[in-house]
Amino acid sequence: MQSNYVKKLVSKLSDTFAEQPEYLQAIEELIAFSELDPALAESCEQYNVLARILQPDRVISFNVVWQNDQGEVQVNRGWRVQHSNLIGPYKGGLRFHPDVNESVLKFLALEQTFKNALTGLPIGGAKGGANFDPKGKSTNEIMRFCQAFMGELYRYIGPNTDIPAGDINVGPREIGYLFGAYRRIKNKFSGALTGKDVGFGGSHVRIESTGFGVIYFVEEVLADKEQSLDNLTLILSGAGNVALNTAKKAIEQGAKVLTLSNSSGYLLATKGLRAALIDELLAQKAKPDLSQIANGADIKWYSDKKPWEVDADIAIPCATQNELDINDAKKLVKNGVLFVFEGANMPCTSEAIHYFKKHKISFLPAKAVNAGGVAMSTFEMGQNANFYPESFEKMDEKLALTMKKIHQHCVQTNTQNYLVGANSFALNRLVKAALAQGI
Repeated sequence: MQSNYVKKLVSKLSDTFAEQPEYLQAIEELIAFSELDPALAESCEQYNVLARILQPDRVISFNVVWQNDQGEVQVNRGWRVQHSNLIGPYKGGLRFHPDVNESVLKFLALEQTFKNALTGLPIGGAKGGANFDPKGKSTNEIMRFCQAFMGELYRYIGPNTDIPAGDINVGPREIGYLFGAYRRIKNKFSGALTGKDVGFGGSHVRIESTGFGVIYFVEEVLADKEQSLDNLTLILSGAGNVALNTAKKAIEQGAKVLTLSNSSGYLLATKGLRAALIDELLAQKAKPDLSQIANGADIKWYSDKKPWEVDADIAIPCATQNELDINDAKKLVKNGVLFVFEGANMPCTSEAIHYFKKHKISFLPAKAVNAGGVAMSTFEMGQNANFYPESFEKMDEKLALTMKKIHQHCVQTNTQNYLVGANSFALNRLVKAALAQGI
C-alpha cells in the first residue's frame, strides 16, 4: 500500500509513537506486505479506516501491588491493550516478563488482531501482561501476584468483552490463579479466561495447540509443493511450550529436529532429538537446563550461540520477537535453508524478512503459522458457553482443520507470497467490518 493517504498516516504514527519501536515495526510490516481490495480503497481513505485499525481502541495501564515472602510490598506495572473488537470480543494472551512494556504489548495486540482475523473465527485482538519477573519467585509469590493482577484486570474483561489467555510465563498454573481470583471477585463461573485446566472449563489440546498447529501449517505448505516432513531436518529456537510441542509433533510426522535453544546457547542433536526426551522436557515444571542434556557425543551444547548456523531444510524460530536478525538470515540462506516458519510472534527482524524475500526463501509469517493457540482458545470459549467439553481427538481434528483453512486464506489471497496473503486477507476482513459498522 503506497498511496499518499497511507504514507501520511504512517508518518504521523511514526512521529506520535517514536518511542515505541516494536509497535512501529509491526505497522511497517503490515503496510509493506499488504494489499487492499481496490473496491475498498476509496472508502477506507474517506472514513480513515486504516488509522482506526492500526491503533488500539484503548490501552489500560495499572499498578499491581503485592507482597513477597519476606513481607515486602512490591509494585509492578500491568497493562491490557484492547486493540480491536470489530469482528468479535477482544482476545489475546497475558505475558509476565521484565521486558514487557507498552510498545511490546501494542505490537503484540496489533499482530493478534490480524492473526485472529486470518483464522476466519469471530474474535478480535488484544494483549496484556506485566513487567513482573517470575524467575526465582516461589509458588506463593506467583499466586499472590496473579491475584493482585486480576484485582485490577477484572474490571475490563468478561466472556463477551475480552477473554485473556496465557503467553510467555503465563501457563496453566498462572491461568488457574487468575481464574480463581476472577471467579471469587465476580461470583461467576464463566469463560472469562482460556487456557484453564481441563478439570474446570479448559479444553483438550490447548497446551499443545500452538506447537501442533505450527506443524499442521508446515504440512499444508509442503503438500502444496508435493513434499512431506519425512526425513526433513528442522532447527528450532526456544525450549518452552511452543518449541517443545512443535518438536514433538514434527518428530511424530517423521521429521528430524536438530536443535532447541535458550538465552545462553543452543543444543544440537546431530542424529535428531528423541521423542522420549521431548516428552521428558514437557513433563518438567521448570524450564529445562539444556546444557545438562548434552552428552558430548551426538548431543552437544554451544554456549552464547544461536541455532541458525546449523544446516537444515526448515528453520522455526519459537522464542521471542526479533530473535532472528539479518546476520542470522545470511547464515540460513548460505546454508541452503528452504523454509522459515515463524513459531513465535515477530521473531524475525524486518531486515531478515526482506533478505529472505530477496533470496527467494519461502517465509511464513507468525500470524498464520502460530495461530493454532488462539483458535483453540476460541473453541474453549465455545465449550464454556455450551457447558459441553469435547475429546482430545475431536479438538486435535478441529485444530488441524483450522490450520488448513488459514493456509487456504493465505493462498487464495496471494498465491506467490504468504506474508502478503496473510496480511491482506485479515486487512480486507477488518476494513469491511469497519465500513459496515459505521463510524
